[in-house]
Amino acid sequence: MKVIKNIKEMRTFSDAVRKAGKSIVFAPTMGCLHRGHVSLLEKGRSLGDVLVLSIFVNPLQFGPKEDYASYPRDFNADLTLAEANRVDVVFRPDAEEMYPDGYETHVEVERLSKHLCGLSRPGHFRGVATVVAKLFNIIMPDTAIFGEKDFQQLMIIKKMAQDLNIGVNIVSVPIIREPDGLALSSRNNHLNREERKAARCLYIAIKKGKDIFERGVKDVDIILKEVKRVVKAEPLAVIDYVKVCGVDTLEDVDIVAGKALMAMAVRIGKTRLIDNCILG
Repeated sequence: MKVIKNIKEMRTFSDAVRKAGKSIVFAPTMGCLHRGHVSLLEKGRSLGDVLVLSIFVNPLQFGPKEDYASYPRDFNADLTLAEANRVDVVFRPDAEEMYPDGYETHVEVERLSKHLCGLSRPGHFRGVATVVAKLFNIIMPDTAIFGEKDFQQLMIIKKMAQDLNIGVNIVSVPIIREPDGLALSSRNNHLNREERKAARCLYIAIKKGKDIFERGVKDVDIILKEVKRVVKAEPLAVIDYVKVCGVDTLEDVDIVAGKALMAMAVRIGKTRLIDNCILG
């Protein structure tokens, strides 16, 4: 397994792979890898010849009061997990390499960024779209793998690739959960024992909403009332949003007709967690 920190070296490697007639599969991450990331790597390994994993905590997607400095990092453990999952290259640039002095170009997917997490995290998805566009241009993958836990991010990346004619096939992997249902996330490492127990309320609420829908309730107000009641019953939980929206537009809907996305963001202590499921 090769570790590359320099953009020029990464591009040289990718050029050589392409000239050899081989395909590149890419899994972008911010590190602190867990079983959710492993599912990306397992899927990626089956879809091409060379598997590239990036580890980069992207400062552009963190607001001034968010957890960039304290975001969990464990590069040695990440390397061990990457090697165990047959990653060929780990691309690990630093912030100065990605955003040198004088950097001033950004990418923004306007409409999709205005909903859900975009309401409480202004600028977040501009940072996400910018760094992913850069990584696509540097690594030149044939396929890129993203998790469905960050559903809005997934939709934004798909739209960006489409609009900018970036020839990358975007593949998604379902949410991986702990045995008690909590969606795996690097931010779970911030939770103390009491908060970790409280965090299960997200999954209980998601399951409640899905159960109500599957019993035939299509009225979103009724579904959301019960979902919010579950979350509010947990004293440590503070709701950022709980919404049901169109799977393609991310715009709020009143009635579930066909498929819809039920998504939530909840703070447990100082840690902001997200979860979602598809209704229908």
